[in-house]
Amino acid sequence: MLSTIADYTRLTKDMGKSLTQVAAQPDVSRDTDYFLSHIGNVKTIDDFLKDYRLYSYAMKAFGLSDMTYAKAFMRKVLTEGVSDPKSFANKLTDTRYRQFAAAFNFAALGDKATQTAAATSGTATQYVTQTMEEKAGDQNEGLRLALYFTRKASTISTSYQILADKAMTQVVQTALGLPSTISAADIDAQAKLITSKIDLTDFQDPAKVTKFVQRFAAMWDATQAQNDINNGTSTNSALVLIGGASSMAGMDTDMLTKLQSIRFGR
Repeated sequence: MLSTIADYTRLTKDMGKSLTQVAAQPDVSRDTDYFLSHIGNVKTIDDFLKDYRLYSYAMKAFGLSDMTYAKAFMRKVLTEGVSDPKSFANKLTDTRYRQFAAAFNFAALGDKATQTAAATSGTATQYVTQTMEEKAGDQNEGLRLALYFTRKASTISTSYQILADKAMTQVVQTALGLPSTISAADIDAQAKLITSKIDLTDFQDPAKVTKFVQRFAAMWDATQAQNDINNGTSTNSALVLIGGASSMAGMDTDMLTKLQSIRFGR
């Protein structure tokens, strides 16, 4: 099994290049072209919700694909906006809704809401990033989680924000060596436990975020390796072809790079 941190380092070493490669893929390029050429024509919330291609693209960009069906819910998010601290989006623990309402700020900007950088190029960039993470997850779920956490870490100010996001919760639980069953515990007790083990201000420091992600990756790979052993599938098929899993320890960097290339279809 190739390490999550090796994959993570390869992708993040030149994030601009990685994102460009994803953006150039035919399906991504086609959907982005449609979004950028049509979003400016949207003048109302109704227009937005009626154009499924635009609406679903935007929802995916903000990691809200699983809520695309909930148009009444999203209409309320958009209608009330973010200016009022008591607005619907501002009262939700999940900050993604607030970010969505801020990007498509119909409440404050009216028919000009879809002409801002946040609604156009900003959303397109987030869509490409989201797509990269999903495609990475097709090969390595740990890698998807690592990339996602790196992107969202700086937005974390309370442990409740972590607990409101399943992906971030999984990263933190794994990094801290906590069993997933702890999610059944009282939410306040979980929040207290997290703050007792993590200084959340560390997530404002990219170097400390990287260190935390490396810790997660090491724990993730260890867990996956143990699961493979328990399931009797610990031998990587690529390694068998070059002489067996025992050769992993003596494998040089070039060989690991080649294996990564094979794994990602490069």
